Amino acid sequence: MQIKADCHLHSCHSGDSDASMEEMVLEGIRLGLDTMCFTEHHDIGLPDSPDGPGDLFLLETDPYLYDLARLKEKYSGKIRLLFGVELGLQGEFFRPISVYAKSYEFDFIIGSSHVCHGKDPYYPDFYEGRGEEDAYREYFESELENIRKFTCYDVYGHLDYVTRYGPNRDREYSYEKYRDIIDEILLCLIRKEKGLEINTGGLSQGMRDLHPCQDILKRYRELGGELVTIGSDAHSPEAVASGFDRAAQALLSCGFRYYAVFEKRSPEFLKL
Repeated sequence: MQIKADCHLHSCHSGDSDASMEEMVLEGIRLGLDTMCFTEHHDIGLPDSPDGPGDLFLLETDPYLYDLARLKEKYSGKIRLLFGVELGLQGEFFRPISVYAKSYEFDFIIGSSHVCHGKDPYYPDFYEGRGEEDAYREYFESELENIRKFTCYDVYGHLDYVTRYGPNRDREYSYEKYRDIIDEILLCLIRKEKGLEINTGGLSQGMRDLHPCQDILKRYRELGGELVTIGSDAHSPEAVASGFDRAAQALLSCGFRYYAVFEKRSPEFLKL
């Protein structure tokens, strides 16, 4: 396996995982990873849903940090463990989100869009009464709004995440349909010196491609983008580093030669 760092991981400190952090770490060691960065969910202002209240995804950061510190000491010399967070970005909660990002000494912050203008694309009501293409376009537009407004993140996570949950998922989706808005997203990330996350989590859910899809990766590189991190988005040990060989092949075919790992909010570049 060419990629030795998994930089998007969730444990029982996230509202949608029951996995112990230690089980995740042991699986990473077994797989031969050099680095694991836990990025537990913190979504301020997430609306209530059929699956539970929105505060389910508010992170109790101190217990998470304590657990991580304990494991860093226990497995010192075997694997590097980093302190990250996946921040759900919503413009109307700009101040509390920005304040939170500065309140801990994170190694790495993923900015993600789990909510689009107050609605969660995970649920069918986001798509009701309109075509899938209109729903996807609104999602990308909301991402661009977030990317323009926020600076408190290092990379943008699973850029075309919405395609996991649409009526046809990614079967009728292509970069070309949204080229205008996606190019502006990529240019804005490059101008702001923010990176792009390569997320393999959708592959195990039947997706055809990575997040973002390979055509977007190629376009990001054509526009001058170089800063990429790689994460499995694993919520259980069996998903750690899943799809990393596919990610390495895609990156190399798009002209990338390095991927990044963030420590103390600063990227270290590793050769593919």
